This record gives sequence, structure tokens and C-alpha cells, in this order.
Amino acid sequence: MAGVLLTASAAVAPAQDPPKPDNTKTNKQDRSPNAATADKQKDNKSDRETARQIRKAIVDDKSFSTYAHNVKVISQHGTVTLKGPVRSEEEKKAIEDKAIAVAGAGNVKNELTVVSADSSKKPRK
Repeated sequence: MAGVLLTASAAVAPAQDPPKPDNTKTNKQDRSPNAATADKQKDNKSDRETARQIRKAIVDDKSFSTYAHNVKVISQHGTVTLKGPVRSEEEKKAIEDKAIAVAGAGNVKNELTVVSADSSKKPRK
């Protein structure tokens, strides 16, 4: 009997849609014509391979947050730009270190931002 009541009450309660993601504020930084964006990545073999190796190193590290696993890795003429939010300064540094291990020191621009789990806080650079 209790199962019937529980099922009936669950059917009556309206399902709430999760809020839609809004990256408007985050994407404003990419509106500059000189900003490194994924669509501007060169299609040469060395840049593709550099980006692939860095992405693989990031995704293979299971200690990273979902945010960190989804950062943008943009390789242009041997220079790598990292963009997107991460959860901590430690993640930011660890991702940069992985990129440097592949692309070399001096070839990585770290534009990652730290965003806490409390989304009401603004990203820190």
C-alpha cells in the first residue's frame, strides 16, 4: 500500500528541468579577434598531435574534476593555449605542467580560471 502511495505522489509532482548552461560571461573573453580559440587551431600534424597528447594526459588523470577534464587545449604553431574553468589552483598548475611536458617550457599560455564549487563566486585568474 505504501508503494502505491509513493508512486502516486511521485507522479503528481512536476518534474523540474535543470537550469540550462550559460557560458555567455565565460565566452566573452573569446570575442577578441586575436583570441586563441579552437576554431583557429591550425590543421597541421604537429599542432594536432601536440593537442592530442596534452588532452590525453589531462583525461587520463582521474584525480581531476570534470571541469578540468573539459578544458580547451589550443595548439597554434607550437604554442599551446589552455582555456576554461578548473576547480582549484592545484588543478590549474597540474594541467599547465602536463602541457609543458608535451609542448616545452615557454610554449604554454595558461588562461585557465579557478571556479569554486559554489558557482556564485566569480572565476579567478
